Amino acid sequence: MSGTFQLGHGDKFDDSKLTALPTGSVAIMQPKSPHFATVKEETIVQLHGIGPWSVVYVNPADDPSKKH
Repeated sequence: MSGTFQLGHGDKFDDSKLTALPTGSVAIMQPKSPHFATVKEETIVQLHGIGPWSVVYVNPADDPSKKH
């Protein structure tokens, strides 16, 4: 929707595996496919899917809802 979303596939964050998805891009993720993402600027994305769905953190320490 705006900005650049950077997406990579795998169960561990790796800068070398990131693909930049500029505004207007579409990415299709298969169910149970581990992936990671980051942004370097304010970025607004739209997520669409057929539910139910959830976010599962490969490394539970990365889950922001668990941080106090």
